[in-house]
Amino acid sequence: MSFTAVYQKHGNHYLGWIEEVSGVNTQGDTLAEAKANLRDALAMVLVANRMLSERARPRGRAIREKIRVRV
Repeated sequence: MSFTAVYQKHGNHYLGWIEEVSGVNTQGDTLAEAKANLRDALAMVLVANRMLSERARPRGRAIREKIRVRV
């Protein structure tokens, strides 16, 4: 799975976000730190979204499948 990370220097810090996933953003004192923080933030958001989805699933049968898309 791959995503598009965007980084921008802002003063003495770097900001970073993932274009495809709303809410995944971070910062770092260096570009390397911003990249590491962004990977961690993405992992946390994906885990949280999966947990929320599993909790909200209606009782009964639900169909879950992995999909791939090309943009």
